[in-house]
Amino acid sequence: MLDKDKYEQRGVSSTKQEVHAAIKNLDKGLFPNAFCKILPDYLGNDEKYVTVMHADGAGTKSALAYAWWKKTGDLSVWKGIAQDAIVMNTDDLLCVGATGPLVFSSSIGRNKRNIPGEVVSALIQGTEEALDELRPYGLEAFLSGGETADVGDLVRTVIVDSTVVCRMPRAEVIDASGIREGMVVVGLCSYGKAAYEKEYNGGMGSNGLTAARHDLFNKKVAEEFPETFDPALDPDVVYCGRHDLDEPVEVAYTDESGKKIIDKVALAKLVLSPTRTYAPVLIPFIKKHRKKIGAIIHCTGGGQTKVLHFLQSNLRVVKDNLFEPGPLFGLLEKLYPENSPEPYRNFNMGHRMEAYLPPDLADELISCSEKLNVEARVVGRVEKSVSPQLVIENRGRVFTFGKS
Repeated sequence: MLDKDKYEQRGVSSTKQEVHAAIKNLDKGLFPNAFCKILPDYLGNDEKYVTVMHADGAGTKSALAYAWWKKTGDLSVWKGIAQDAIVMNTDDLLCVGATGPLVFSSSIGRNKRNIPGEVVSALIQGTEEALDELRPYGLEAFLSGGETADVGDLVRTVIVDSTVVCRMPRAEVIDASGIREGMVVVGLCSYGKAAYEKEYNGGMGSNGLTAARHDLFNKKVAEEFPETFDPALDPDVVYCGRHDLDEPVEVAYTDESGKKIIDKVALAKLVLSPTRTYAPVLIPFIKKHRKKIGAIIHCTGGGQTKVLHFLQSNLRVVKDNLFEPGPLFGLLEKLYPENSPEPYRNFNMGHRMEAYLPPDLADELISCSEKLNVEARVVGRVEKSVSPQLVIENRGRVFTFGKS
């Protein structure tokens, strides 16, 4: 079973308390409670417009991609990493209503001894291809270029990040202060196979990867690929799971034609599933209803507790109709004590995007999502409270989280 100490020993945190403490006194922009920082229109000097600039990346997911590529020669995982670095930005921007045009810059920091030119090429080409595949769904996104740095004395394999900038009308910003008592929470499922995806998606996204790869996979990975972790770590917290990278996991899903599919996917590939974007679902809905949307929350760092960063002092969110965790999160959940709340902090546990809406809009968003073969449902509601609070009721267990 897992405990919090393992995260600390690995040098990671699901809550990022130190980061939040470091930035707490910085200016929070024009909309202090927006999901992303909103700046004045420094690019066009028009008071009716704002600028949003955002940076994110694939995180330690690239270390697992490296292990899989070295083991199998499968270069396709690097396109997935490129997509991770894009989607972790685009889907954060969707939360403030930024639907484009977006301009991206890619940043790759590699250890040249371990990451050859063919991997760099796969990452750059994968970035272009991922953007090309999103445009038909209404996301105007363009690559301006980027930087590839050889930083072998700092990075053991590769770090893949991107930065995006968008200029948008100030009146179109969605501010999370719009969450109100009586609203419902519509969750968009993170696993399955969307109509715009080429294969089954395990739903991992790009958060919780340090915990997932070390706690799922066994010591063989450490022995074969010692460059995928810090040698200064206590061996007890390094690849201390029971599974092989290529261990098959059975998945079942319904494809876009309605056909029931049962398949087996290697566990590493399940974890490495490219981060699902919700842009095809959300862009048309946002453009039609942005004035009525209370908030859109991307359940990334902090998992299901992410909303607590934006909740007003007199509100409580109750999530009591969550999705089943799916094959991957089911495996991860079993690593924790039965009554531990930690899976909900570390992983999205079944849905990675949620919208806070008046009840009469819920069915429309669910319909928009299901037309693209992304399962959606009302997962919860907003209630009045004496303090900001999140309550998760799931499978006979109740977890209560407060605002830190």
